[in-house]
Amino acid sequence: MTVGGNGRVALYLQDKHPIRDGMDYVRYAEQRGFEAVWQAESRLVREATVPMAAYAAVTRRITVASGVIPIWTRNVGLLAATFSTLSELAPGRVILGLGAWWEPLAGKVGVHRHHPLRAMREVVTATRQLLAMERVTYHGEFVHLDDVEIDVVHGDRSPRRVPIYLGATGPKMMELAGEIGDGVVLNYMVSPEYNKRALEALAAGADRAGRSIHDIDRPQLVVCSVDADREVALDRSRELLTQYLGQQPHIMQASGVDRGLIEEIGKILTWPASPEDIHRAMRLVPDEAVQMISASGTPEECRAKVDEYVASGATCPILYPLGDDVRLMIDTFAPTTVS
Repeated sequence: MTVGGNGRVALYLQDKHPIRDGMDYVRYAEQRGFEAVWQAESRLVREATVPMAAYAAVTRRITVASGVIPIWTRNVGLLAATFSTLSELAPGRVILGLGAWWEPLAGKVGVHRHHPLRAMREVVTATRQLLAMERVTYHGEFVHLDDVEIDVVHGDRSPRRVPIYLGATGPKMMELAGEIGDGVVLNYMVSPEYNKRALEALAAGADRAGRSIHDIDRPQLVVCSVDADREVALDRSRELLTQYLGQQPHIMQASGVDRGLIEEIGKILTWPASPEDIHRAMRLVPDEAVQMISASGTPEECRAKVDEYVASGATCPILYPLGDDVRLMIDTFAPTTVS
């Protein structure tokens, strides 16, 4: 089985599992050779940095990453200070993943998402300077700093080693990731075919910065629903896919799913959606759509699908376990055996 470049594989946690259970899963994933855990902050359900700190505190080796946090909701000074603090807890094993968020959620909480490419560039630039422990003056459209630094009085004042990855779906944000990111987080709920177009945009951005696409790490979120009963596995992914079809059109435009199906689902679902609406809409989603954009089914089917994403350019699959048996998913993809 191919897992990722040099056997790389990572875990993705959102809000399905209690945080203390997540801490146990991360410890187990570390034992089984997983390289990282990425914590989501995608909806108004779970802030990312609190569980990241919990995971870092109970592990010794595994990288702890935000996958991804929105650029609009934290002042850039506080953003840098937060990730400097996490770096103090887990030196050399923290990644800052940033994203541009999505509608209708942003608008519903008063965030006006305009010029997201410019906003991303400013946030990445200023945050990187602050984490390098520089004194920063920066006056952009979105970021305003006047002689600011992470003002450590007691302790280590050396630069913080916190790589910045951009969560990107559309081609323009993908180009920007290629230009300024230490890495890009390729999205989930897309087909492996999508990766080919995404990597073309990534390479164009990298070329603009005088570097190669091979200089840019490319982990990819992959929905993974593993079960000996493939129908159970497919239905778990079908429920999640249905929500994305109705609520996150920026991902669905890239997914490859039939536009007519997206429109039908959109007539039923928006954000927030009731469980009744989700289950009513689920009946419209065929098995083929589920398996096209997720790793769902038996362990063998899931491994084969993840291999497709790796063959299409992902350097490290970030596996999002939908089933209750998270250890089964970890075992299915573990690079190492338990001693």
